[in-house]
Amino acid sequence: MTSKSPTARQRKSASRLYAVQALFQMEAAGQTVESVCSEFETHRFGAVYEGDEMMEGDAGVFRALVERAVNEQAKIDQMTDRALVAKWPIARIDPTLRALFRAAGSELVAGDTPPKVVIVEFVQVAEAFFPDSKEPKFVNAVLDHMAREARPEAF
Repeated sequence: MTSKSPTARQRKSASRLYAVQALFQMEAAGQTVESVCSEFETHRFGAVYEGDEMMEGDAGVFRALVERAVNEQAKIDQMTDRALVAKWPIARIDPTLRALFRAAGSELVAGDTPPKVVIVEFVQVAEAFFPDSKEPKFVNAVLDHMAREARPEAF
């Protein structure tokens, strides 16, 4: 099978999706950062499932997102809570969305990527997890609020 080598941008996008999966898995299975990162880098990046080859991720981007999401979780969760409707604290939302907001918040807090790029990228991740549903629009609204708080100078 001949496949084109993924671009740096595609690898970074894949790393965002993997970071959401890893954060979800850490919460669901009680895994440590090191164990989940090692598992993803060894067994998930570029793996073949039912004939479909998964994209290679960028290990540096992936680890930075996961580690920062864990290290800055309280700050990111508070930002997310302020972006959510008062009756829906982060603890009550879908665990996949919670992992997505933590990964996106991690990238917003880092300040290396323009906020609008972070929003677009993570809305695409939401579309991958929730095709044909309202979640991507919800993600867009919450991330827009979080981005304006984290990086007001960018707007």
